[in-house]
Parts: sequence; C-alpha cells; structure tokens
Amino acid sequence: MFENFISQFNKAFIVDDRWKIFLKGLGNTITITLGAAVIGIIIGVIIAVFRFIATQRDPRKKMTFGSMIIIVIDKIMAAYVAVIRGTPLAIQLMIMAFIILQGISDGVVIATIAFGLNSGAYVSEVIRAGIQSVDIGQMEAGRSLGLNRVKTMQLIILPQALKNILPALCNEAIAIIKETSIVGLIAVGDLTRASDLVRSRTMQPYFPLIAVALIYFVLVFGLTTLVGKLEKRLARSDRS
Repeated sequence: MFENFISQFNKAFIVDDRWKIFLKGLGNTITITLGAAVIGIIIGVIIAVFRFIATQRDPRKKMTFGSMIIIVIDKIMAAYVAVIRGTPLAIQLMIMAFIILQGISDGVVIATIAFGLNSGAYVSEVIRAGIQSVDIGQMEAGRSLGLNRVKTMQLIILPQALKNILPALCNEAIAIIKETSIVGLIAVGDLTRASDLVRSRTMQPYFPLIAVALIYFVLVFGLTTLVGKLEKRLARSDRS
C-alpha cells in the first residue's frame, strides 16, 4: 500500500516535472486574484462614492444640467451593478473572452478584467453600505470645516467606513480566489485546470485534487488570518 502511495505521488508531481504545472497554475491564480481585487476596489470605490453623493442632492433645489448628468450616470452605474449581480460569473467570463475581448490572446488578462468587473459591482455595494453606516453628521462636520464633498469623503467618511466593511471585503477577496477555479472555461491554466491536466495524464485523481484543495485552503486561511490581525490592530487604534 505504501509503495502504491509513493508511486501515485511520483506520477502526480515528480514524473515529467508535473509539479511545475501546479506552480504555474498557482501563479496564474494569484495573478488573477490580485489584479481582479485591485480593479474591483477601484471600480467599487468610484461607484459607491458617486452613488452616495448622488443621493445627497437636495430634491427641493432646481434641476440643473449638472444634476441631470449626475442622475443619468447614477442610473447607468445602478444598471451595471444589477446586470453583474444578476448574471453568472461564468457567462460574464465567456462573453468577455469570446465577444468583447476576443482580439486579446492572453487569457490571464481577460480573466483578470472579467473578475475585476464582477468584483467591482459587489465591492461597490459593500462600500456603499459602509459609507451609509457612518453618521451623516460626519459629512456635515467636514463641510463645516470648509472641506468639499470629495475631500470630506476621502479624509473623514471612507477611513471610518473601511473599518466597518473590512470583513466583507475579505469575504469578497476569498470569493475571488475560489471563483478563479472556473477560468479553465477559457483555457487559462489555473490551479483547477492544472489538476485536470495531471489527472488526464496519470488517470489518478487523488493527489491532484487533494493537492489543489489544500493550496486553496492555505490561500484562504492565510488571507483570513492576515485580515484578522489587521482588524485587531484597527481596534487597538480605536481604543488608544
């Protein structure tokens, strides 16, 4: 039995340097996750801040051309969030690969953009909820100090909102890590596709699947631990 165990291990990782397939898959998974997270946060912050500011418009004031532009953009952003949240990520990925970005040959770039756009919709709602959880008096206090809405949002509202939404942002990052397992649909060599390739060559599923599951677990556990430490540090700064 032990000899069979060693034989399967060798076939999965040692023979033909198959461990390099897993290493390359891990690299692609991390690249897509980090890139998508950055894109998602940028899009999420822009949408959340703009939509929050749009809701602060006084309806009693006369409608101006600028106000109409803000309303139209707000509706477009709301539609974007609704479409992204209302359609499967796998379909969005394939539309991006085979229709919108069909001229790009790098699947990692396509996957990063698709995942980033998807994440942006969810992050925007998380950040918007965090902004709304901050007392409205904070905005008024910032304005009374002579700050405009953007500066008040940047210096006063967002730092407080971040502490409230950090766990939700961590959950979104974890979701991205696990969702990258579908990028094989557009022939990107991520961790899951690496296990598929090795299984097809060895006809033995045990080691490839268990190895990939453990790698995903380590990535998620590491991120969760890191965010937990950050939350504790932020909590200590509040008490000091």
